[in-house]
Amino acid sequence: MFALIDCNNFYASCEKLFRPDLAHTPVVVLSNNDGCIVARSKEAKALGFKMGEPYFQAKERIDRNGVMVFSSNYELYADISRRVMETIESVVPAIEIYSIDEAFADLRGFSDDHALSQMGKLIQSTVFKHTGISVGVGIGATKTLAKLANHAAKQYPKTGGVVVLTDKARIEKLMRITEVGEVWGVGRRLSRQLTDMGIQTVWDFIQHDTGSLRKQFSVVLERTQRELKGQACFGLDETPATKQQIVCSRSFGDRITQLDHLAQAVATYTARACEKLRSEAMSAQSITVFCRTSPFADKEPYYSNQASSQLSYPSDDTAVFLHQANELIQRIYKPQFRYAKAGVMLSNFYAPGTFQLSLFDEQPKDESKRKGLMSLVDQLNKQHKGQVFFGCEGISKPWAMKRDKVSPRYTTRWDELPVVR
Repeated sequence: MFALIDCNNFYASCEKLFRPDLAHTPVVVLSNNDGCIVARSKEAKALGFKMGEPYFQAKERIDRNGVMVFSSNYELYADISRRVMETIESVVPAIEIYSIDEAFADLRGFSDDHALSQMGKLIQSTVFKHTGISVGVGIGATKTLAKLANHAAKQYPKTGGVVVLTDKARIEKLMRITEVGEVWGVGRRLSRQLTDMGIQTVWDFIQHDTGSLRKQFSVVLERTQRELKGQACFGLDETPATKQQIVCSRSFGDRITQLDHLAQAVATYTARACEKLRSEAMSAQSITVFCRTSPFADKEPYYSNQASSQLSYPSDDTAVFLHQANELIQRIYKPQFRYAKAGVMLSNFYAPGTFQLSLFDEQPKDESKRKGLMSLVDQLNKQHKGQVFFGCEGISKPWAMKRDKVSPRYTTRWDELPVVR
């Protein structure tokens, strides 16, 4: 048996967590540079605000309906997510963190519906008690059925946020009233194709010939159908797959025209990518830097370019990659353009001790000292969040993302702790 635990309206719930005055107030959270709506509270959903709706188009309705607006506060969301996942892990035998607000749990050993339902309610109540975040819990014999059960838990309030799908009659009833597009792994494009074939509901989908699904689409869709029939094809993956590349990029709050500002942004993204690289206990041999203007600026010429370089020896040292990144951005920068976005990609990864030196290569002599320095920097930044950085990253950061409505980082910054007056 599997459970899928999903935080309800996660970003909006995090914003309400330390603001009890907003308990019944509609809340929306905006994307990078305050561009689009990326999260909505249940009250905002009831008012008809859509995911991805541009903020400038929705602003009049937002003001008219007294909606509270927040910029994305990723540091807060990541820390609350960590607390949620650790709480779930304390209750169940094993978990697989699927996304920032979702996790699969292993519930083997629980057999009857009552025991499974009680376990779901225990997970739900414990997470809320320890973190203040409400979750929905879907339970089924496969991960895809657990996902479907979670959809029902969110869709139908009378369930209390916990749905167990083991009874065949109950499964069939749910499948007959659920559109095929709600199935885990069936995206919008695939949903349209299935609908054109007469497959409207989940029940239609599982009745379709398995062989023809595999032949016309893929083995993955065949496995999805088998999972919906109760045959487990996807196991619980407790160890995330090793990344093949790390990308760090952002759109700028204002257009950049100066090389030094663009270089500062690229240096900041390089430092962040290297920090992620070390957290994976990997080294990289290749770096790519890219920049572009806005493709939506009709009256301005469009420019996009990238450049790459390869180290002779893999590294996780920020200083090494900063030197490479600076050379690359100077190579592709052109002064006549107004840049809207830039980024860095690290690739060609190696685990410690797996890189094969050639006959005449030597391992860097000061590597152990540099690793110690980077480890210390990471420890300091983990405690004090970005307080130690390289000078080439800049101090004032005029290119930084617009986050005019960002809330305090209540759980990770001493100077932003909530205050009770």
